[in-house]
Amino acid sequence: MAGVASVNLPYFESRFEAEWPESEPRTGRHPSSAELTCLEICAGGGGQSLGLEQAGFSHVAAVEIDSNACETLRRNRSEWNIVEGDIHHFVGVEFKGVDLMAGGVPCPPFSIAGKQLGADDERDLFPRALRLVEECEPTAIMLENVRGLSTARFTSYREQVLERLHELDYETSWRVLNACDFGVPQLRPRFILVAMKPSAYKYFAWPNVIKAPPTVGEALYEYMAENGWEGAQAWAEKANGIGPTLVGGSRKHGGPDLGPTRARNEWLKLHVDGKGLADAPPKSTDPIDHLPRLTLPMAAAVQGFPASWRFSGRKTAAYRQIGNAFPPPVARAVGESIRSAILKAREESVFKPDRLLRAV
Repeated sequence: MAGVASVNLPYFESRFEAEWPESEPRTGRHPSSAELTCLEICAGGGGQSLGLEQAGFSHVAAVEIDSNACETLRRNRSEWNIVEGDIHHFVGVEFKGVDLMAGGVPCPPFSIAGKQLGADDERDLFPRALRLVEECEPTAIMLENVRGLSTARFTSYREQVLERLHELDYETSWRVLNACDFGVPQLRPRFILVAMKPSAYKYFAWPNVIKAPPTVGEALYEYMAENGWEGAQAWAEKANGIGPTLVGGSRKHGGPDLGPTRARNEWLKLHVDGKGLADAPPKSTDPIDHLPRLTLPMAAAVQGFPASWRFSGRKTAAYRQIGNAFPPPVARAVGESIRSAILKAREESVFKPDRLLRAV
C-alpha cells in the first residue's frame, strides 16, 4: 500500500491562521456569497486546486492521469469529483458554461532543464486544453507553465495559442509571476496565461505583490530543530535567503533530489544538501555543522502548502507532486483576481441602467 506523506508546516500554518478573517469558516474556503465553479485539468497533487478553492471556486471536476496524485486529491478532498485519466480522452461538453477552466499543463516541452521541443513534444497538452475550452466554453481560463514558455524561442507558439483563444472570443493576458512575491520562500517564476470573455476581462487586474517571503531558515527552522539538533538555530541563520525553484521531475525522468546541478549548487549556498531527500529531520546526535537534506514536509513548506495537505505515494512519487506543484498562495492570488472580475461582470449584467429604466 502506498504511504502517505503528512505535511506539518508550523511557519506557514501560523501565518495562514493569523491572516485568515475571523468571520470566515475554518474550511479553507474564501468567504463568498456566490461560489463559482471550476474545471481543473492536470491537477497534480493539488497546489493549484487548493489555491483556487481558497479563492472561492468549487471544483466540478479535477482531472489527473497520475494515480498517486489522484489519491492525494481524494485523501484531501473526498467530496470532489476526481477524474483519473488522460485528458486526451476527457470530454468537456458536460461542463459547458463552467466559470473557470484551469490547469497546470505539463512543463517539459518548455523547461530550460529539458530539450525545449515545444509543440514537437508529445507531452505538449496546450492543443488539448484549447479543445476543452471550445467544448466547455468557460467564462475564464487560467493555464500555468514554466517561465521558459515566455521566452523569445516560443514567441510563435504563444501567438498561435493566443490567436486561437481570440477566435473563440476570449481576451487574453499573460505574465510571469514569482512565487516569492506571494510569501513563498522560493523564487519559482511561473508563466500564467489568463483568458476571459470580454464582459469579465475588462474588470481583470493581475494581483499585486502581497508580502515578502520568509527565508528558508525561517520557514524550516522548526523542522530542523524537531528532533533536538543543536545546530538548528545556527543553520537557520545561515540559510538566510529564498530557495531556488524546486524541480520535481516528470513521470519518465527525475528522482528525489532538488533538481539539476545548477539548482543543487544554489541550495548548497543555503546550507542544504540537494543531492537527495531525507526521511527524517536531523537527529540530536548530528554534529552542529551537519549539512541537512530536506524532508518531504520541508519541501512542501517551501511550496507553501498548509499543514492539513497530505501527499500519497512513496518518496519519489510524493516529491514529484510537491516539486511540480503550483504554489497555493500564488494560485489563490490569481484566482481571486479572476473571481472578482467575473462577479463584477455579473453585477453589471444584472444592474444595467437600461434594465432599471424598463423596470420603472
